[in-house]
Amino acid sequence: MSDLKYTKEHEWLRIEGDVGTCGITDYAQDQLGDVVFVEVPEKGLSVEQNGDIAVVESVKAASEIYAPVAGEVVEGNAALADTPDLVNSDPLGAGWFFKIRIADASQLDGLMDEAAYKEYVESLG
Repeated sequence: MSDLKYTKEHEWLRIEGDVGTCGITDYAQDQLGDVVFVEVPEKGLSVEQNGDIAVVESVKAASEIYAPVAGEVVEGNAALADTPDLVNSDPLGAGWFFKIRIADASQLDGLMDEAAYKEYVESLG
């Protein structure tokens, strides 16, 4: 069973056991436009919650990606080096950025569920 959580910076985190897979939301990729480059973190990188962890560049802008939770990177999505447009075509699937071993599960309580995130995006209107 997986559980999807969201941040106000438009990252999503799919939780499976003590590992979370992270990417950016459909809203975020739509705001960025065509993604042309993604820098994913190296395996073994330890990061604090809300720390810079990746970079995404589009035809419009470059944006930092922040860690939704503290932990250690267990995998970066190597496919994005050759096909960064996966972020546009499948942001909640093949366009994931990294997987992180969650250091403190209580940090998940501060993230939004899908209904709360949808309401948040609508409030940006």
